[in-house]
Amino acid sequence: MAEFEVPTMGSTDAPDAVYDARTLGKPRMVLFGLQHMFAMFGATILVPVLTGLSVQATLLFAGLGTLLFHFLSKGKVPAFLGSSFAFIAGYAAIAPNGETALLPYACLGVAFAGLLYPVLAGLFKAFGAKKVMRYFPPVVTGPIVISIGLILASSAITNCQTNWVVAIVAIVTIVVCNIWGRGMIKIVPILMGVVVSYAVAVALGEVDFSGVVTAPWIGLPVAWENTVFGLFASPTFDPGLAVTAIITIMPIALATMIEHIGDISAISSTCNRNYIAEPGLHRTLLGDGVATILASLFGAPANTTYGENTGVLALTRVFDPRVVRIAAVFAILFSFCPKFAAVIGAMPASVIGGVSIILYGMISAVGVRNLIENRVDFLKSRNILIAALILGLSIGIAYSAAGAIIVPVGEITISLSGLAVGSLIGIILNVVLPYQDPVEVGKPPTPEIKQETAD
Repeated sequence: MAEFEVPTMGSTDAPDAVYDARTLGKPRMVLFGLQHMFAMFGATILVPVLTGLSVQATLLFAGLGTLLFHFLSKGKVPAFLGSSFAFIAGYAAIAPNGETALLPYACLGVAFAGLLYPVLAGLFKAFGAKKVMRYFPPVVTGPIVISIGLILASSAITNCQTNWVVAIVAIVTIVVCNIWGRGMIKIVPILMGVVVSYAVAVALGEVDFSGVVTAPWIGLPVAWENTVFGLFASPTFDPGLAVTAIITIMPIALATMIEHIGDISAISSTCNRNYIAEPGLHRTLLGDGVATILASLFGAPANTTYGENTGVLALTRVFDPRVVRIAAVFAILFSFCPKFAAVIGAMPASVIGGVSIILYGMISAVGVRNLIENRVDFLKSRNILIAALILGLSIGIAYSAAGAIIVPVGEITISLSGLAVGSLIGIILNVVLPYQDPVEVGKPPTPEIKQETAD
């Protein structure tokens, strides 16, 4: 197998990009932080809504998990950690109706899944990024990133269908602010899209504020009985169900770890920085895994690096991780305010859909750019086969009737998501199929320099 070369990025700054937001002033940094917070809110809040987990705990550990991730990754990667959609199937398998008594068992399974992250991180540390990343070249990670955006796009359309007028207002507002806006309006299009479309939804009578009125201003985000610790202290603890949850949910980590690599590749490509080499995937994987374990133990959803915030980076061109940490602090503060959580919870799905359809599309666009910038040669049948199977399996299985491949194992069943299956097949093919040209592993060829002659 040919030696993998980690793409050389970061020798120069990306054009029209801001790497130190302090030059913009503190007020603008706060606004950028708010924009990142609102960008992640829709999807992050949707996970507890769908699973029955606590919205406040979700916000708290999204913020804490992000800060922990930044600490472990040396504060260099502008990534936000929000709720992972990949584990929704796991929660549903253990607590199909969001039963409060069963959700801690599912959280236990997710915590064990998080333990797989340090294992992969150890491989990166022991063998180095080049040796491990030879199994994840651009021809593999590019289609994976594309698949992530396209799979998420379905949920965006579903949300838009609740009220296309509001969704279109969000889309138009983002486009107008980003293309024709001036000053701060131009660089906070996502925040403007949320505010304007939310206001339109209120004017159309699409928002129910009854929950906001009754919610208190201050409250603790975590209830002990909903945590894994409370589960073990319970006299009704069921060891058999705990083992079932662990076996059922742990395989999902395969998809989320591959997704993490794709996300870090996408962020690297967006920011023109090689975060795979520095601070290194061993650090980012460790941060993601530890954040997931911590969140799960306290009854919050699993964390994952958020593509929505990568979309914000691409739109705003502000790549300073400090801005993302500001967003994390806001998430922590607002987690102690049930009334604020109720306001976010009252946000119509159409607002979320309109904003998300742009952000999810930009995730796929970043995947396409990853293929182009690394000059993956699709004249080679090897590359075509790898990309085709990743895209076909990931998207096809995700949109199938079952939404996953169900594998019975004894008395339990394991659900393999399309992204996990497509990623695994892509990795295997990348190992089995012979390399034909250095271009295929992300090493751009030396351009031919031609001598210009005078007429």
